[in-house]
Amino acid sequence: MTEQNDDNLSCAHKSHPRTFLGSTFVYPVLSRRSGGISIGINLSPNRICNFNCVYCQVKNQPATMPSDSKIDQQVIEQIENELITLIKMVYKGELFEHAPFDTVPQELRRLCDISFSGDGEPTSSEIFDTLCTRVANIKKQYARDEVKIVLITNSTLLHKPKVQEALAVLDLNNGEIWAKLDAGTEKYYATVNRSGVAFEKILDNILRAAQKRPIKIQTLFMNIMGSAPDQQEIAAYIDRLNFLTDNGAHIKAVQMHTVARQPAESFISPLTNAQLEAIAQQVQSQTKINIETFFGSSN
Repeated sequence: MTEQNDDNLSCAHKSHPRTFLGSTFVYPVLSRRSGGISIGINLSPNRICNFNCVYCQVKNQPATMPSDSKIDQQVIEQIENELITLIKMVYKGELFEHAPFDTVPQELRRLCDISFSGDGEPTSSEIFDTLCTRVANIKKQYARDEVKIVLITNSTLLHKPKVQEALAVLDLNNGEIWAKLDAGTEKYYATVNRSGVAFEKILDNILRAAQKRPIKIQTLFMNIMGSAPDQQEIAAYIDRLNFLTDNGAHIKAVQMHTVARQPAESFISPLTNAQLEAIAQQVQSQTKINIETFFGSSN
C-alpha cells in the first residue's frame, strides 16, 4: 500500500461523522476494531450522556439535563428506514462512491456490524429495548448472518431490567457487548470518565454481564496534561481485569487504544505507539486475556 493510500485510509478511519447524506440517527464508519464497515445508530443526537470523558471528541451535556427531543414511533420508523437504506448502500457498493469511503480498499468493503454507539450512552435511551428487537429483525431480512449487533456501552445501566431484556435479544442475534473500562482506580476513573456513577457499579455491571455471555472490554489510555497513566494505575487496572476473570467473567479480548481523533479537551494527547505497546504487553503478560492494540498514529 502506498503512502498516499495509507493517508487516505487513516482519514477514513478517523472520520466518524454522526450524519450521512441527510440521515439523523444512522451513520457509517470504517472501523479499525471491526475490520471493515460498521453502521452506527446514534440514540443521543442531543449529546446528553452520563459520562463526560476527557478524551471524547464530543462535548456532551450532563445527563441530568432534560432531553430536547422525545423519541416517538415516528422516530423509530425513521431509524429503521435510515438503517435499511444504509445496509443496502453497503451491499450495492453505493457507499463507496462517497468520500471518504471511496478510498477504502476492496478487502475492507464489507459490513461487519451494526452498532449502538454515537454521542451518548445507548442504553439510556427510552427505546433501546424496542430498537434491539427491530434491528435484529432488520438484520435477519437485509444483512448477512455474520453481521454482528454491537452494543458499545459505558456499562452504567446494564443492571436495569429493560436493558437486560434487550441484551437477551442481542444474545440470540449474534450480538456482542463492548464495555468501556478506562481505569483501575476510583480516582483515575473520576479523572478520565467524569461520571456521577460509582466505579464499583461499573465493575459490578461488567462482571454480571460477562458472567452470562462473552464480552469485549474497550480501554483508552492517553496523556493527560502530558502524563501517561503511571505504573500504579496500570497495576490496578490489571488487578481489575484479573478480578473479573477470576469471578467468572468471559472476556473475549481487551481492545486497547489511544486517542485517534481530536478530543474536545485540549489537555489530552495520544500515547506513542511504543507507550501503548508497552502497556499492552504488560497487561497481556499478567492476565489471561487477549489484548488487541489499536494505535492512534504512526509515531
